[in-house]
Amino acid sequence: MSADETLRRAKAMRSEMTQPERELWTALRAHRFNGVKFSRQVVVGPYILDFAARSRKLVIEVDGDSHAGNEARDERRTAWLEEQGYHVIRFSNADVMRNMEGVLFVVEEALRAAPLPTLSPQGEGFSR
Repeated sequence: MSADETLRRAKAMRSEMTQPERELWTALRAHRFNGVKFSRQVVVGPYILDFAARSRKLVIEVDGDSHAGNEARDERRTAWLEEQGYHVIRFSNADVMRNMEGVLFVVEEALRAAPLPTLSPQGEGFSR
């Protein structure tokens, strides 16, 4: 799949969030969660990620019924993302709808373990 096709698919999906995705997005959006910027429907390589905190290299996937029987595909996707330096956590729709507090706890723990953004030393590459 070309990058243009992936981007077209991502734009089409933006308005089609599932209820669990909407619930989780409400908790994550607008720097609401620990001040971390999350984005949704993020294109990384050939994949469209449900949610990502790019600065922390954290990916959150919410898996519905369509993922049943596709575990091998999900494992390949996760392996590829990990090779790119991302940490991937997955939740089922049921997890999000029945245990949002637990889901957010896991996200918070993943953020604690995620690398902090690297800032260049003051002055390096900076002209006044």
